[in-house]
Amino acid sequence: MALQIYQIKITLNGSKPKVWRRLLVYSDTKLDDMHRIIQTSMGWKNSHLHLFEDGINQYSPSEFEVAKTMDSRAISLKTILKNQESIINYVYDLGDRWEHEILLEEVLIEHVSGQIPKCISGKSSCPPEDCGSIYGYTELLSIISNPKHEEYESMIDWLGDDFDPNYFDMNEINIALNSKNYGCEWNE
Repeated sequence: MALQIYQIKITLNGSKPKVWRRLLVYSDTKLDDMHRIIQTSMGWKNSHLHLFEDGINQYSPSEFEVAKTMDSRAISLKTILKNQESIINYVYDLGDRWEHEILLEEVLIEHVSGQIPKCISGKSSCPPEDCGSIYGYTELLSIISNPKHEEYESMIDWLGDDFDPNYFDMNEINIALNSKNYGCEWNE
């Protein structure tokens, strides 16, 4: 039996401009690997705890010792994303609580050639780490769009010269996804 491939869309909730990625992943991808894939495809740095939520259960690596969660190493996507239009949530940084919706758009039965996982489309750069949740990111965007703002210089210094909220490079993401640990540093 051929492995099923899921076409999923990951959207960072509340982001403006919208930050999203469309990916192809195997249906039997474990949630701990899905975490790595999300980190790389969205542009996060894997600096914080994370968990998945399906509306009934929460899942995170057991060593995180997050109360009332199941071990994400034992759960595959197909266990919780069972049908087209199924949704789960991914929360990165339990303090800032970056919430992502993962939508199963399509189950591909036919053979898909090439690299899996693979980013096939997307838009915008994810927020910088530690900018204070979606509300802090909204404020940051407001500040850096106004060179006359009193915090403009300090925010640009903090961000560095290379931050562009509209940046998205699918080729760069796919090169990273094709490397060890899907391009995500992972502390075991």
